[in-house]
Amino acid sequence: MSNIEWFKKAGYGMMAHWGLYSVLGGEWRGRHVLDYAEWIQSYMPIPNAEYSKLADVFNPIYFDAEEWIRLAKDCGMKYFVFTSKHHDGFAMYHSKVDSFNVVEATPFKRDVVGELAEACYKHGLKFGLYYSQELDWHHPHGGGYDKFTGCSGVSWDNSWDFADRSKKDFSICFEEKIKPQVKELLTEYGDLCLMWFDVPHTITPEQSLELNHLVKEYQPNCLINSRIGNGAYDYVSLGDNEYPSERAQADENTDPNSLDGFKVSPYGLYETAGTLNSSWGYKYYDNNWVTPEEIAQRRFKLNELGINYLLNVGPDALGRIPAKSVEVLKRAAEIVDKR
Repeated sequence: MSNIEWFKKAGYGMMAHWGLYSVLGGEWRGRHVLDYAEWIQSYMPIPNAEYSKLADVFNPIYFDAEEWIRLAKDCGMKYFVFTSKHHDGFAMYHSKVDSFNVVEATPFKRDVVGELAEACYKHGLKFGLYYSQELDWHHPHGGGYDKFTGCSGVSWDNSWDFADRSKKDFSICFEEKIKPQVKELLTEYGDLCLMWFDVPHTITPEQSLELNHLVKEYQPNCLINSRIGNGAYDYVSLGDNEYPSERAQADENTDPNSLDGFKVSPYGLYETAGTLNSSWGYKYYDNNWVTPEEIAQRRFKLNELGINYLLNVGPDALGRIPAKSVEVLKRAAEIVDKR
């Protein structure tokens, strides 16, 4: 079965945002982030010299890839999407391109992406990878420097370490880091059902198409989400926590680069990614939990509209999916099973 046909029937998946930001849990020097904990480096903002020290203490001794994947499977999920690199530029796998990664920079020294890929294969879940293809706060030429409002931090780009935007050239970051890391992910971790790109602003149409061709060269069956930018996608990622009441239709006024709303998918593939509380990354004081009943209701409604529901968990710095997350997910699965 092609991934196109599989995706149409998948219905439900798990996403996990996990990285150095999980160590802080949404707090820095007595201050709390207002919304997304994984944006804490930009929200505070934290210089790279300070933020990089988090790698020295990142040692999640309770991380168990099989435990995560068994939970997803037991809750009826058909695929698992993991943050291989978020906006902070830290790779959760052994990247040969940049030593700022979980194997070389931390005492943990284990390839998280590799272990999750093996667990998915063992337990029969499809595996996909999130990759921030434009924002990279660790790289002086990371993108986002032409977009100044609407983010969860002080800026989309790293304007605190690299303040002179006139000197930034995203093509340098794209060639030095983005493309080679995407190639690593495509060639070293088995079959991927999808690549989940994010936040296209500075990236050009040519660069989006180049990434598309890179994915299709090494994994022709791998699907690409619409946040790659510039229309170079297979399926539509709706806005964060977007739960439409009906299937909207794109028209000639639809912005093909917008993150929100429906665009036209060439294969009729759509997905909403949602959170269990108010953050994607771990935020220890966030108790704004979605109820099991709400999750079940959203799942039913989205699936009726032909939209997959990708529901996120934010593991803590020790590698544990919070107990409340587990409780809510299992109860939601029970509700669905009884319908």
